[in-house]
Amino acid sequence: MSADATADLLRRAHDSRIIVIGGGIAGLVAAWDCAKVGLRVSVLEAADEAGGAIRTRVVAGVPLDVGAESYATRGGHVRALLSELGLDGEIVRPRGGRAWLAGVPRVGAAPLPAGGLLGIPENPFADDVRRVIGWRGAWRAYVDRLRPVLTIGHQHSLGTLVSSRMGARVLERLVAPVVQGVYSARPEEIDVDAAAPGLNAALTRVGTLSGAVVAMRGDRDPKLAPGAAVEGLRGGMGRLVDALVERIRELGGEVVTGAPVRSIARGEDDWVVRREADDAAERRGDAVATPAEALEDVRGDAVIVATGEEAARRLLSPLVPALPTDAGVHPVVEVVTLVVDAPALDAAPRGSGVLTVPGSHVAKALTHVTAKWQWVADAFGESGRHVVRVSFGAQGEAPATAALSDDDAFDLAREQASVLLGVSLPADAVVDAHRASYAQSQPASAIGLAESAARARASVADAGTMAVVGAWLAGTGLANVVPDALAGAERIRTEVLWR
Repeated sequence: MSADATADLLRRAHDSRIIVIGGGIAGLVAAWDCAKVGLRVSVLEAADEAGGAIRTRVVAGVPLDVGAESYATRGGHVRALLSELGLDGEIVRPRGGRAWLAGVPRVGAAPLPAGGLLGIPENPFADDVRRVIGWRGAWRAYVDRLRPVLTIGHQHSLGTLVSSRMGARVLERLVAPVVQGVYSARPEEIDVDAAAPGLNAALTRVGTLSGAVVAMRGDRDPKLAPGAAVEGLRGGMGRLVDALVERIRELGGEVVTGAPVRSIARGEDDWVVRREADDAAERRGDAVATPAEALEDVRGDAVIVATGEEAARRLLSPLVPALPTDAGVHPVVEVVTLVVDAPALDAAPRGSGVLTVPGSHVAKALTHVTAKWQWVADAFGESGRHVVRVSFGAQGEAPATAALSDDDAFDLAREQASVLLGVSLPADAVVDAHRASYAQSQPASAIGLAESAARARASVADAGTMAVVGAWLAGTGLANVVPDALAGAERIRTEVLWR
């Protein structure tokens, strides 16, 4: 590229403005990717802070993750982002220690079997598997070896595939707890080809589901339990949010919080984003309309919508008549973080945490944070204090804490933690607590999500220099959200700079 062409491109970038609506990770990543090439960026976030589902709060004097605490390592996209932000030296991996299952009939609690895939066992007669599903379940799972081979893609539903090949006990006691704990979803709603690419093909090639799991294991350590391929950040995932906001501002961009957006309109040669002025946002009540004079127009050459699904549809529908109407289901999940004085937990009696058999407990999962993350254990030292996170709510089931006061929610979480960990935690053991609520997006492997998302993106792209990104289209989890945001930003950059 000639010097004149380069100079012209730089001028065009400096004269162009990208408006990003939504300051969660998707919006921040997209904004930073645009700012890096010289584009002026404005991020408008309705909440009082950026980060979305990534939140760090000081609990008992220590900054802790009260939202997303880790990211899946698949694809390497999040690690590459952290490296680019200078955080690669702060990446940490979970300590050893398998998770447990609670609510197993006649057993109570047992270690989650090693190996396997999404809870599907490699060998139903292995001692740790048979302990959970019993001899009856093991012999029923053995029928997998006698059933006819399925053709590739014949069965899309993970739940239907597992129950038909290995029976109800494998599905309910092994697969459902893993899928519910990881995705807050039911196995019946998970697409096999999306959650475990190659499993259907391996089943066709090998002839059995258990054999297909073995074939897909590859070089993976057979001692690893499901969900072990994750990493986190020393000091909490909130450091990623802080780094992105800092970099955006260093590059001349702005991140404005407390800035809800009312509408998007097409100008003659730009976009008009109408947001509520700061004073209006502060005084607005849910039942009070914002006066027109309290609205503020923000103009830009392109718009990236990075909100949750409900807000995105509200903003996009007037501009994109072809936007698909098949809205996703977003269960509400509540996470209660407890710091407890409990030296009995020093030995990590239930490993890194506990998953529950559906219907057995009101809590859906528990993470023993100080057993899982060394940096958290180091922060509390030899004090005998431990951090546990208790999760409530799943797809099709409201959190048991939903209608409770904070104090009652904390008490319920303490009671559930006592049961799940097998250690008595009296009320006076609780040193500090925090409660957070989230709308959980669908997993990327949800049946039909990929097709629906592709239609939505195509219809938005037809509207002009506009993109839509976020977990409601990409699927929950940073490993899905980050590459999706980068792809959306790349398309906008290309259209703005080379139009």
